[in-house]
Amino acid sequence: MSTETASAAEQVAVPPPAGWEEARSRVYAVGLAAALPAVSRPLADADGHTLAEPLATRTDLPAFPTSSVDGWAVRGGGPWRIVGRVLAGGNPPPLAEDGTTVEIATGAMVPDGVTAIVRVEESTRTADGRIAGTPRPSPEWRRPGEEAYAGEELLPAGTPVDPAVIGLAASCGHDALRVRRPPRAALLVFGDELLTSGPPADGRVRDALGPAVPAWLRRYGCQVRPADVVGPVADTLPAHVAALRAALTTADLVCTTGGTMHGPVDHLHPTLEALGADYVVNTVAVRPGFPMLLARLADPDGRVRFVAGLPGNPQSAIVALVSLVAPLLAGLQGRPMPALPHATLAEPVPGRGDHTHLALVRLDRAAGTAHPVRHVGSAMLRGLAGADGFAVIRPGTTGEPGARVPVVPLPLFPGERSW
Repeated sequence: MSTETASAAEQVAVPPPAGWEEARSRVYAVGLAAALPAVSRPLADADGHTLAEPLATRTDLPAFPTSSVDGWAVRGGGPWRIVGRVLAGGNPPPLAEDGTTVEIATGAMVPDGVTAIVRVEESTRTADGRIAGTPRPSPEWRRPGEEAYAGEELLPAGTPVDPAVIGLAASCGHDALRVRRPPRAALLVFGDELLTSGPPADGRVRDALGPAVPAWLRRYGCQVRPADVVGPVADTLPAHVAALRAALTTADLVCTTGGTMHGPVDHLHPTLEALGADYVVNTVAVRPGFPMLLARLADPDGRVRFVAGLPGNPQSAIVALVSLVAPLLAGLQGRPMPALPHATLAEPVPGRGDHTHLALVRLDRAAGTAHPVRHVGSAMLRGLAGADGFAVIRPGTTGEPGARVPVVPLPLFPGERSW
């Protein structure tokens, strides 16, 4: 590093950190303002996308009265003379005369004129071949609009599309959906001290974030290809600028690991300056994970991309993911700001002064309690591997046993339901 570069780094004035809740709100807002464009996708290709407009049914559900049992659709009093059969998929003529019946299958359209359905297992045949039985008091068919009326909004825009949503859309008569595609993400790993295989040795440590961060990003709904993971990138400013410029050609979001401070080989800040990026958040008052950042780049054509600077310490990097990347991605996909569930602390959790403390916890879902885990240093991953999320201990407080606190859940597989 040259003397001129070192002197410039020493003169950098680091802004005061943003509050954790303020930072989350800020990055969600810029993500929502840059939400990915809506596209039309066939149902078979919509899994993992996000509804760009409300899902409404095109007809009543069901669209016509359908039998909920196998049996006999009858008119008037019995015994009833058999005049036909109705199977699913048919459009039967009306049942015009009292004392008549048609055999009916589950899911078949109930003919006009039917007054009741007798279950097949509750019917008998008379000597002359007619059907006898007693209908149950409640109708044995589904009425039009029982589930929804034509035009009724079933799901709001911003709903993640999963197999259940696809099935519902098909039942409503849709062949395609207006959706926002999953964001494309890339990862740049910084640090000459990193090994990409084998055990750590001779002053070099194993890169834990290169293999892990793409998997976290996929759980947040991103598309990350193997070719989108690059590194370790050489600890020089030209190498950082070239790597970030290349990643931004295809990615909506580029995450970087390390280099978020202003040390002698921390080149992320000058790289962002060289590329004309604007800071959305530059450091956050949270522990662990303080030196995180999110920057925004806008092309002349209006295309917006983002760079999330994750700290090099592994647990701090994951704190940055749940703090900045998760709300940004929610905004980009047009989804609501992630709501935080609450749990009751089973043990004390220390505060971190004027910083928010994100404390790794294991959740007892049956009891609704959160239990702190061990091995939670910012460079450690052992505690993270046994945790379900982070308890939020707000600035100026401590987490006392019995206190109800927000919990930031670790992301699940796309489409999985949160606890």
